[in-house]
Amino acid sequence: MSKARLMQLTQRRSEGLLRVYDVVVPAAELQQRLNAKIAEVQPKVRINGFRPGKVPASHIRKVYGQGMMQDIINETAQKSIRESMDKVRAASEPSLDMKSDIAKVVEGSADLQFELTLEVMPDFEPIDLKTVSITRPTAPVTDEQVEEQLNELAQAQRGFEDKEGPAADGDELTFDFLGKIDGEAFDGGAAEGARLVIGSKQFIPGFEEQLVGAKAGDERVLNVTFPEDYQAKHLAGKAATFETKVHAVRKPKEGAPDDAWASQLGFDSLTAIKDALRQRIESEHNAQSRTKAKRALFDTFDSEHDFDLPPRMVEAEFDQIWRQVEADRAAGRGDPSDEGKSDDDLKAEYRNIAERRVRLGLLLAEIGRRHNIQVSDEEVGRAISQQARQFPGQERQVIEAYQRNPNLVAQVRAPLYEEKVVDYIMELVKVTNETVDRETLFAEEEPPVAKPVKKAKKAKAEKAEG
Repeated sequence: MSKARLMQLTQRRSEGLLRVYDVVVPAAELQQRLNAKIAEVQPKVRINGFRPGKVPASHIRKVYGQGMMQDIINETAQKSIRESMDKVRAASEPSLDMKSDIAKVVEGSADLQFELTLEVMPDFEPIDLKTVSITRPTAPVTDEQVEEQLNELAQAQRGFEDKEGPAADGDELTFDFLGKIDGEAFDGGAAEGARLVIGSKQFIPGFEEQLVGAKAGDERVLNVTFPEDYQAKHLAGKAATFETKVHAVRKPKEGAPDDAWASQLGFDSLTAIKDALRQRIESEHNAQSRTKAKRALFDTFDSEHDFDLPPRMVEAEFDQIWRQVEADRAAGRGDPSDEGKSDDDLKAEYRNIAERRVRLGLLLAEIGRRHNIQVSDEEVGRAISQQARQFPGQERQVIEAYQRNPNLVAQVRAPLYEEKVVDYIMELVKVTNETVDRETLFAEEEPPVAKPVKKAKKAKAEKAEG
């Protein structure tokens, strides 16, 4: 008896990052595997009418052969996927397109044939990290900032007391209100016993200012206009009236923060509270400083690297971004800078962001691979435990959910890996500290500028179109 031909995996197409393989498994090989599987289970099979272990192979084939062959086909497909991924550094899971009539394959009258398509990682050389220079903004913590947060804490903690006179800035009102547009009440525009500290900017512009001077028992009609960028689109830009009735006016309790007040909050002294506030502000500054330095690093990396990106990876990133954009718009939380732009224009902008994210992700992954940077299971476990502690009483269920779902664990591991790689990079690049004030440190930055199309790529595209 001649030996059956073995599975053949042949690369049929190589275009950019795309690889297409043809896989052929001869029917004879599948039958050999089926015979081997039947022989393996034959001693254990029990079927009514036959003694244990004496069921004929032909009968096992008749009863269980179809299911066994389906298992063999699945195992063969997985094996071919592993072999194809061993040949290259895959950027995504391969897709499988069956070319055979699966019924004929199962009955043994046809070869198993299918097509594997996958994308490979781009081949590129990361920039020499020692040639990279970035500027990191830093902001010192001032005594004024500490005092400001101390006063805010004191005002929040010392509470309010009844006031006889009219309401002033900083006073707390208890009141009812009913909002109307064109004389008709609207959803979400009414409340009873609401509390408002004048000057806190809880309500839309113009609302709080018209309650200055109000006293308990007063009724006032406030005239306001909702902002054009108001999150509830059906109210944005519309004029409204609010009928209000003030029930109580209270003023902040008098008294400057002192050691006795600090003791009530669990601190040894007022100085201890100030030290804690200074540390908190310093921590905020350090975190924001790192964020700005990381952005500067990523901007440099993005401008210095230009390589092909796996289309499926970009598409998956874009889809995730666009779903969030649509969800935000549906909830009235859309980015104001998106207003007035067509979906096509917005998709082009967000696709550019997706490409940047994929490019930077691949670059960080390559740097991490080359320098053997890894995230240990212990580090991942600690991060999961920290997240579980955010759900008191449900910690075990949260941890078990992660244990059951590798994708959730991967979502925890990914940002840990990115931060470790960034830490490594920051040790090698030249970082110049620039002292700025807090406002500058926390000022919002413009979104990344789209990468220009290089001339070579543009010429190639024009040639293809011609």
